[in-house]
Amino acid sequence: MTDDIITGLVWLAAAFAVITAGVHFISILVVTLRGRIAVTRIPAKLPAHPPVSILRPVCGLENSIEETLRSGFTVDYPDFEMIFCVAKDDDPVIPLVRRVMAENPQVPTRILIGDDRISINPKLNNLVKGWKAARHDWIVMADSNVLMPPDYLARMLDRWVPGTGLVCSPPLGSAPDGAFGEIECAFLNTFQARWQLFSDAIGNGFAQGKSMLWRRENLDRHGSIEALAADPAEDAASTKVIRRAGLDVHLVHLPFPQPIGRRSLKAVWSRQLRWARLRRVTFPLFFCAELVVGGLFPILAMVFLAAIGAVAGWMVAAFAVAWYGAEVLMAIGLGWRFGVRPTLALIVRDLMLPALWFAAVSGSGFEWRGNQMNVKKDSLLAAE
Repeated sequence: MTDDIITGLVWLAAAFAVITAGVHFISILVVTLRGRIAVTRIPAKLPAHPPVSILRPVCGLENSIEETLRSGFTVDYPDFEMIFCVAKDDDPVIPLVRRVMAENPQVPTRILIGDDRISINPKLNNLVKGWKAARHDWIVMADSNVLMPPDYLARMLDRWVPGTGLVCSPPLGSAPDGAFGEIECAFLNTFQARWQLFSDAIGNGFAQGKSMLWRRENLDRHGSIEALAADPAEDAASTKVIRRAGLDVHLVHLPFPQPIGRRSLKAVWSRQLRWARLRRVTFPLFFCAELVVGGLFPILAMVFLAAIGAVAGWMVAAFAVAWYGAEVLMAIGLGWRFGVRPTLALIVRDLMLPALWFAAVSGSGFEWRGNQMNVKKDSLLAAE
């Protein structure tokens, strides 16, 4: 190998390490400051309290399902209704839903049963009846595994500024049980939630389906809820609908938690692969960047520089400590999970990312709640 080639590789590796580290540290700083400032600025009481309908699609007895469903009745807001959507009348979650409803008569609540096959997305099909039955013009679609704090609606409405068409929240992993639960949190928190919040902070917010606050007219005048069948993922379709309308998607300053519980490696891999394949077809530019935004390749670039004598060996260790130390400090500053096991999970996550990325580009199918789906097919046509 000639000296010119070696010199070129040195500059390339050095530039890659510096640029990726710079983006990594800047994104962490922005998201941390944004979250810390939000803690002091979210109003305890809003000047106006529009009535809100909360739609919760439920299916089966998931981890912490009773805790998450009960949390909806602790929301501190003067006027809202809760609509539980169930696809099948023999779903084992129905008795639990009815019991929780009966124990909380202070909140207007209904349970709707039935399945409207507008797409191959089972959650979207389950939500159709709730959208049409909602009494109010402000509507939240909230997954059943989202834990709603008392200020849930206040924090979402606080992000509704002029020009907004949709407000969302990514999931924040909490209460993991075991090593694979920790890995799930490592994917969700300082990686996925961080990048989504950073993208929103620089003016490029995009929808995340865990919690979505709609103004009914923003969707109804563009085809109503059936318009979300245009993509396999309803959040990707939501982003496109809102952007075509000339409006913006905003994310809450601090995400809402999702209890993770016990996970198997297969479950973590399958879920992350499903999301990666969906991102590949819905937001391809962002998906391409996912290959290099983890810590593995920047650290390998530093290892290469140390191996040929361009940098001292201790700088590799310092680089790795700074990389993951920044994530840990962000988690501490925002009250997210941190500690020895969560830190080790960050490293395992980054080792998995390249394999996950290549698996995402090598196929298009995945299974979701027993439904076979394919990201290459139009969801509405596949349902017919």
